[in-house]
Amino acid sequence: MPLHWLMKTEPAETSIDDLARAPQQTLPWTGVRNYQARNFMRDAMRPGDGVLFYHSSCAEPGVAGLATIAGRPQPDTTQFDPASPYFDPKATPDNPRWLQVDVRLLRKTRLLPLREMRAAPALATMQLLQRGNRLSITPVTDAEWQAVLALLDA
Repeated sequence: MPLHWLMKTEPAETSIDDLARAPQQTLPWTGVRNYQARNFMRDAMRPGDGVLFYHSSCAEPGVAGLATIAGRPQPDTTQFDPASPYFDPKATPDNPRWLQVDVRLLRKTRLLPLREMRAAPALATMQLLQRGNRLSITPVTDAEWQAVLALLDA
């Protein structure tokens, strides 16, 4: 059974519109440099899992679209590129430290703002909304997924 995830991105770096314009509407999710988020990709994410594509660190943070995991985890190529802000000098092709997954657009949605999510009782336990949560990738329960879909379609 597919799982569900919330994946944060800064729209100035990669937005839902960038994903919509990408070849086959698919982009590699690179630049994750947190071990817990990396472990979610490595240990739990599978092709077909649902993604809440979330814009963060912007004027109006919120869910901007729905996507799916489109490939198995693989080494994040940015860790090997000295010109990349995500370069990791300790990573080698024989011993990569960081992973990426491909994400494919399902549909762009209206922006579901963070403030609206906070006001929804069905999302009270969502990891995104918990104090101190800063992870760029978090699991989403089936009930939370359905609640977000209902809010988006309202």
